[in-house]
Amino acid sequence: MATKRRRTKHRGNAAGVVEARGRTGRRPTREERDPKAREAAERKQARPARYEKPPTWRGALNRGLLAAVGMVAISLLLLKSVTSGLALFPVVLVMYVLISYYTDLWMYRRHLRSKASGNGGAARR
Repeated sequence: MATKRRRTKHRGNAAGVVEARGRTGRRPTREERDPKAREAAERKQARPARYEKPPTWRGALNRGLLAAVGMVAISLLLLKSVTSGLALFPVVLVMYVLISYYTDLWMYRRHLRSKASGNGGAARR
């Protein structure tokens, strides 16, 4: 059986100068080379998953307000009627808040079920 010859360390050259070797260990990963990527990876691990916490009405209201303001802005541009755009605001706000909250609640419960079934919280497909 042929064996691979073991490489010895470079101990010096003809002039007797010992030169430093290059990197001999494993190659650094992207996170180890790039400090920004390392910080992003640490933040990602520190932040809990979105569906680890139960949904709140406040979060749903914030998303609903954002969506309703966007919808009113679009309706003002398209309809060019201020009264119809403003009349649409409360209707859209209520719809988006309810849809947002109950969708989050459904996703939260789905996450809990998948976590309880033993596959680590990954969503089933």
